[in-house]
Amino acid sequence: MTYCIGIDVGGTHVDAVLLDSRGEILAKTKQITTSNVMYAVDKAVEALLVNQSINRSLISRAMLGTTHCTNAIVERKGLEAVAHFRLGSPATLAVSPLTDMPLEFRNNIEVYWFSVPGGYHYDGQQFAELDEKILREQLYSIKGVVKAVSVCGLFSPVIDKQERRVESLVKGILGASIPVSLSSQIGTIGLLERENATILNAALCNVASSITDGFEKTLTRHHIKAELYFGQNDGTLMSLSQARLFPILTIASGPTNSIFGAAKLADLQEAIVVDVGGTTTDVGVLKGGFPRQSCLSAEIGGVRTNFRMPDITSIGLGGGSIVKIESGNVIKIGPESVGYELPDKALVFGGDILTVTDIAVAMGWATIGDINKISHLCPEQVAKIAGCYVSMLEKILEKMNNTANALPVILVGGGAEVLPMQLKGASKVIKPQHSGVANAIGVATAQVSGSVDMIVSTENKKLDDYLEKAENMATKEAIKNGAMPDSIRIVELESLPLGYMSGNTIRIKAKAVGTLK
Repeated sequence: MTYCIGIDVGGTHVDAVLLDSRGEILAKTKQITTSNVMYAVDKAVEALLVNQSINRSLISRAMLGTTHCTNAIVERKGLEAVAHFRLGSPATLAVSPLTDMPLEFRNNIEVYWFSVPGGYHYDGQQFAELDEKILREQLYSIKGVVKAVSVCGLFSPVIDKQERRVESLVKGILGASIPVSLSSQIGTIGLLERENATILNAALCNVASSITDGFEKTLTRHHIKAELYFGQNDGTLMSLSQARLFPILTIASGPTNSIFGAAKLADLQEAIVVDVGGTTTDVGVLKGGFPRQSCLSAEIGGVRTNFRMPDITSIGLGGGSIVKIESGNVIKIGPESVGYELPDKALVFGGDILTVTDIAVAMGWATIGDINKISHLCPEQVAKIAGCYVSMLEKILEKMNNTANALPVILVGGGAEVLPMQLKGASKVIKPQHSGVANAIGVATAQVSGSVDMIVSTENKKLDDYLEKAENMATKEAIKNGAMPDSIRIVELESLPLGYMSGNTIRIKAKAVGTLK
């Protein structure tokens, strides 16, 4: 028998679970998120093991979903100075890197950017030869100045040969240990957005080291020697080494962990997942057992990017949301929240602030605290407030469901009890056992994946041949990332004609997932 630890770091709580090899939950815990996040993670691991007599050497895997990188970008803290190289001059000189980043963000990140002749056309034909002489001169000019490098070539997702050559030169001149972020490994077609994502990834290298080293040391303190994995924002896992290379892919992993955990707990492949926290509620869609991905450019801290992101809508509604009755008997719910102070501030716990949790207890939906402490509340007013915040959620459910039929709704998260078991637009409402730690269960049971995004021309080759090639490439990538070959399945395969390009040009995307070896 082997064991697995799953930990998810949220803004209010750190949730953790201990599972055996059959997926049975042996222990679970919820700890308050502290300013030193690894301290809270340490406490969570300690709480999981305190009453367990298991042999710690049999804990073979530990998975972490974290908000470290999101917080670093939003708060503009811990971002490393970056040397950025764009391969595409003279064609790309009209719009410089960082152009569409917010001014205050540019003022908080140090980027030395250089333009180098190079790049490709959409069909993989070389646009310009990489000018290695200029590149070498530029590299020597910033030697010892920066600790991270990013590279973005014109149409590099189609062919990455020049980006990889730049990486080789960077390692040779600046040192083998310097982290290099290649845009072809991070974003998709779309120069500026992919460039932004690559620069952010490079700037997060110090944060990534802090997370990965901190997690390793935390487990070592508890005498745990396990394979370490981190949750990605597509609902799958990446190894410790991948997390150090691609920290930006951990952004928004929290909501995806909850969605994947909800799928496991409810045993559903298609549903809407509502994750209720202390301050906010995240709503996502389960499609084929995985979070539905957004088709829009993702903004992170005001920076527009085009790497994959889950299709999530968040509202300022949670168990700790403060309820106010303003002039004219107008009801205001959130976005202010008592957050982790709910056990001290809410009326049902003897506090003096009216919260959504108090309303849910008064309605009979939640059974926490002391109901006698809210006996003075007017039943009609309580019902009106409850209807108000339920309506907030139902509007989001309607927006997120793009099918013709009503979908089941799965309620998860520590604040799931504030919602009723009947919601407009839901075929049924499910609140599974262990829903409060669905995010930790999600990261603990997640799979690994491989993805392909390429542009092809069907003038001389059939589309079916390209689709088969994309499937094979995605499968090989999943195996490379640790998936068992016989467990792999294709969960995404789509082709999109690009009418603005010549030569019957098609964009193909494929994704394969499988169970860890």
